Amino acid sequence: MIESKNPYTGESIEKFEELTNEQIDEILENADQRYKLWRKTSMAERSEFMMNAAEELKANKAEYARDITLEMGKPISQSIAEIEKCAWVCEYYAKNAADHLADRPVDTDAQKSYVSYEPIGVVLAVMPWNYPFWQVFRFAAPALMAGNIGVLKHASNVMRSASNIQKVFERAGFPKYCFQNMTIGSAKIENIIKDKRIKAVTLTGSKPAGAAVAATAGSEIKKSVLELGGSNALVVFEDADMDATVDTCVQARFQNTGQSCIAGKRILVHENIAENFTRKFVEKVKNLRSGDPMEEDTFIGPMARVDLAEDLEEQVKSSLDDGAKILIGGERNGAYMQPTVLDHVTKNMSIFKEETFGPAIGITRFKTMEEAVELVNISDFGLGVSIFTEDLDFAKSIIPEFEDGAVFVNELVKSDPRLPFGGTKISGYGRELSLDGIQEFVNKKTVYIK
Repeated sequence: MIESKNPYTGESIEKFEELTNEQIDEILENADQRYKLWRKTSMAERSEFMMNAAEELKANKAEYARDITLEMGKPISQSIAEIEKCAWVCEYYAKNAADHLADRPVDTDAQKSYVSYEPIGVVLAVMPWNYPFWQVFRFAAPALMAGNIGVLKHASNVMRSASNIQKVFERAGFPKYCFQNMTIGSAKIENIIKDKRIKAVTLTGSKPAGAAVAATAGSEIKKSVLELGGSNALVVFEDADMDATVDTCVQARFQNTGQSCIAGKRILVHENIAENFTRKFVEKVKNLRSGDPMEEDTFIGPMARVDLAEDLEEQVKSSLDDGAKILIGGERNGAYMQPTVLDHVTKNMSIFKEETFGPAIGITRFKTMEEAVELVNISDFGLGVSIFTEDLDFAKSIIPEFEDGAVFVNELVKSDPRLPFGGTKISGYGRELSLDGIQEFVNKKTVYIK
């Protein structure tokens, strides 16, 4: 049995029986057979179904958001925002997929030559718990619009949300088996990837999980896309708009109780403004309301599991042992971790060099632009970086210096259906969203007519 527990109360929500191998085989066979029909549907038909999905999400966002909050502790207002964002990505691809996948003519010596973008089949998605709807929909919307079929292996602690996602597509009128949830544990992923009916796999998760999935997919010569961890830096230059930057940095670190791959996890601040920035930042963090995630004004809820809070607590303690100074927080009670800010953090400390997945952040000072860039790039991760400055010409000039997959100026790093999303280094490879995302799982077919 796979059990979903409420991290705020510790109570069991629901137990799910894991699928047998025979049931998995039936799901994959149904998906494969549906693909043969779905790939022949028109873009207009797919668009209509996808718009229905957007409407279903908006109409029943309270229902879906409630289960997100119960299962992984996300404050309810943020859960509702997550559902609304899923509706946005459905609408985006319903309106833009036809253009993204239109034949691309190429001038050659042929009478006609072009590139066509055709579906590849059944795609497996292995998804995490921290954004249990959004992570899935940013895969599913482009995949289904491209003519592919989706099967989902979700995180074990959000199986009710996984069931709800399948419900969304069913309520939207998608033909049966276009999207199917599989209630399984991680041990069964390898054999599913190896199944001939699976043509590709996408994973959002940790480095070990990504490495395992990539190795299996590689051994079968199957396409994979990996969106892994991040240790995004928030780089505050001397001329930054102080109050606006503080507000953005607080949001970047502490939304979703800090449990986000693209959260700001390291603050690098110019030494000349460090004291003022730190004072204002800590004051804002003090005012974040912690409590019952079902209450609308709660901003910080429990972490999704007790062991995750324990891991974060250990990173904080290790950094303190190495010389960091605590400014606020640092205490844990079960799955709840106080919003925590450490100062005088150096590059060798856990809270700087490791991914911190929860409401804790360290502040590091720098003297020069060159030092700031070095501190950003020294990380093994490369998901994104935010830089804060009023000099936009300066900002544009240093963007090429950063090795990350995204650079945001005067804004937190965030995913947007209109922009490609993905990282470098151990943050993964491939891109989701926008034109790039929908073209990841297609056959880019060269056509030459003489």
